[in-house]
Amino acid sequence: MIKIKIKYSNDYVNNGLEEIQKISVGDWIDLRAAMTVKIRQGEYYEIPLGIAVQLPKNYEAHIVPRSSAFKHWGIIQTNSMGIIDNSYCGDNDYWCMPVYATRNATIKQGERVCQFRIFKNMPKIGLVKVEVLNNDSRGGLGSTGKK
Repeated sequence: MIKIKIKYSNDYVNNGLEEIQKISVGDWIDLRAAMTVKIRQGEYYEIPLGIAVQLPKNYEAHIVPRSSAFKHWGIIQTNSMGIIDNSYCGDNDYWCMPVYATRNATIKQGERVCQFRIFKNMPKIGLVKVEVLNNDSRGGLGSTGKK
């Protein structure tokens, strides 16, 4: 079992933010808004998640919205998926979720807004320039299964 160190921001835990937990079903861990956020249509906001994390060596975290985030609040994570490498692990390196609002919304403290899981870092690779790949072409972007 891999252990992950999590530091909770006292600013939010002292105001009732629940600690995150790994549930027995699924691989993703839900993250909660650390404070109530009011965001207006067309605004960008970084929703604080209230945690700083020390990931294991050679791992990174991927943060994505929960499937219900857009339905409930009309928010879109601005970078589609957040990547946090294991060097972002200082006492003040608190995680957040950068979002863009497509409508006015209030996200209450403790609402599950996004989720994360960890992945091993990509192995060392070498890039080799070639003139020809010698493979069949599939016909362009979005062409799978079309004739």
